[in-house]
Amino acid sequence: MIVLVTLTTGLVIWVVAWALGIKAFDAFLFTTIITLMAAGVRIAKPHLDRVFKSAPPAPGGS
Repeated sequence: MIVLVTLTTGLVIWVVAWALGIKAFDAFLFTTIITLMAAGVRIAKPHLDRVFKSAPPAPGGS
């Protein structure tokens, strides 16, 4: 769901940037970058959760 929200937000930013005079392709590249970053975080999150849960607790408490 977060990737869809990011894509929608990116497309809104694309239209606004295009209206402000930025080239359409350059604005769309920004949309693509933030969408790919959101997808990458979504893909990596389960692995990172497993890695950090299996790590031993830090010595000294809290």
